[in-house]
Amino acid sequence: MKKRNLLILVIFTLGILGFYKIQSLTYAEYNKMKNHDPSAHNDVATFAGGCFWCTESDFEKIEGVTGVISGFSGGPEKNPSYEDVSAGKTAHLEVVQIHYDSKRVTYSELLDFFWKHINPTDPGGQFVDRGPQYRSAIFYHTEEQKQLAENSKKALADSGKFNKPIVTEILPFVAFYEAGEYHQDYYRKNPLGYKLYRHNSGRDQFIEKTWERKVGKKPSPKNGMSSKTSKYSKPDDDILKKKLSPLEYKVTRQNGTEPPFNNRYWDNKKEGIYVDVVSGEPLFSSMDKFVSGTGWPSFTKPLNPENLVEVEDRSLFMVRMEVRSKNADSHLGHIFPDGPKPTGLRYCINSASLRFIPKEDLEKEGYGKYVNLTK
Repeated sequence: MKKRNLLILVIFTLGILGFYKIQSLTYAEYNKMKNHDPSAHNDVATFAGGCFWCTESDFEKIEGVTGVISGFSGGPEKNPSYEDVSAGKTAHLEVVQIHYDSKRVTYSELLDFFWKHINPTDPGGQFVDRGPQYRSAIFYHTEEQKQLAENSKKALADSGKFNKPIVTEILPFVAFYEAGEYHQDYYRKNPLGYKLYRHNSGRDQFIEKTWERKVGKKPSPKNGMSSKTSKYSKPDDDILKKKLSPLEYKVTRQNGTEPPFNNRYWDNKKEGIYVDVVSGEPLFSSMDKFVSGTGWPSFTKPLNPENLVEVEDRSLFMVRMEVRSKNADSHLGHIFPDGPKPTGLRYCINSASLRFIPKEDLEKEGYGKYVNLTK
């Protein structure tokens, strides 16, 4: 009888894990789904800056960038393999294809950020990666991008920042071939290996020496150097313990999960917005809330994407996309790829991480600009 009960428990556990594994969402999948959101003002930029692990990591930190995909471009060979490109058997370069919201970050701002993260004077590659497949290049998609790229290259050359010629090529975009899943968001999947590679490559040392700034801060698209300040912040922990309920503290500060169908907002149908219970930063709108049947508040998209941070979660023997608030670093919930149109996403959020502000109270609570973004 004990063996039978143990077998049933094992089968049940594997079934639960399998269910969550099916619903898990990789970073590459998430980026692709965001890129196809018809409500976004999406444009595409393609840059070669040496190792695409590093270039991808850098550009994903920019507000307004909705997705970055590692791959290959520049050669005539179709569907090149990573092994052939890295061995110099093709004419392709390692590149990143950047999808961005042109209403939030411009192509010129991406160019400025690009120049500050490469060595534009090295014709033989980038840092420890040697060979033509690692040289820097800008692949323009339109004549406007071409003109902006040429202007920015000339401005950099005229600035006198470097004593050597700027050799970064400006080339027409022809085709992009996505690298394998192993190479997508490598810095998130293999953080220790990536940090060791990044440090040993000399890339950050070059950036810090050339631009006299510390690498690692989240960049603002306006200058590629520092993040925007915000009025939303996290109080000290002793204040939070008094301000929050035990459940709110456990969920937001200790990555807890509240019970389904037994939380304050899972069935809330009122018009308004949902803010971080810790900092008050706006997160979701009632306009994007839908009935998922899971027992937790579910949304198709965030109210302010820049107020969310996605983090790979490998707990419970599965890989999921965790969602946290940007300024307070509150644990909010997870993202799954089974939501309704137009995004196809389900932001599954803990009620304990949220505070609901009814539409009629938005003005007096300082959120007046969101009145028309509710229903």
